[in-house]
Amino acid sequence: MTHPSDPFAHHPELRGQIADPETSFFRTFDVEALLQAHPHLTDLRDWVYSDAEREAIRRDALAGHDGDLWIFGYGSLMWDPALRFAELRRARLEGYARRLILLDDKGGRGTKEAPGLMAALDDGPGCDGLAFRIAAADVEIETEILFRREMIGPGYLPILHPVVLADQTVSALVFVADHGEAVILSDICRDRQLRYLATGAGLLGTSRDYLASIVDHFCQFGIEDAHCSALLREVDARIAATTAEDATP
Repeated sequence: MTHPSDPFAHHPELRGQIADPETSFFRTFDVEALLQAHPHLTDLRDWVYSDAEREAIRRDALAGHDGDLWIFGYGSLMWDPALRFAELRRARLEGYARRLILLDDKGGRGTKEAPGLMAALDDGPGCDGLAFRIAAADVEIETEILFRREMIGPGYLPILHPVVLADQTVSALVFVADHGEAVILSDICRDRQLRYLATGAGLLGTSRDYLASIVDHFCQFGIEDAHCSALLREVDARIAATTAEDATP
């Protein structure tokens, strides 16, 4: 197959909506540097993978792969991939759904006192996102950058899985929920989910703003996600009700 020389050839409407990888915070993200800058994050230090563990996971996930590599994004990876990609496509991943079920109590968007939530791919009917094609010559360095971001510690499983583009189905690297890890709360009740999203906050900001960023970017991208939109409305209603109660003399 002949590949376009312009990464946005298939979707010119997305040009300008994807962050420049060269200026992305995640391009040079390093958890050790973060821990040195914030030594109070002792819980994070106990949880993170070592560089050797992370590299072993990366090599295992890509074992047997050859050539260009597609990477599927379903959250912030969509608008801030921090990757040098050769092609961008709208894509759908069947068998999974985007859910706010990844517990963050390590200081990112939540703490032990006020836990937060982030997105993970849970079992479900399907998920719309973006797929980025990485040229074969760049796979090694780009996936090393990607795994430093996505595999800070346990929570995700990196797998190769089919994703559907407009004109073909390709195998893509996907980070799905690891149901064997305690940070994945697949059975979280709605009240607890709303509470965590409404009150969780950390070094990266609030869980509420993380969810709002997902919904806002999806509006720009033309992606429908009724689950996330409804969740944000309920979170904002909860925050408003709590604020009104606190203001009552």
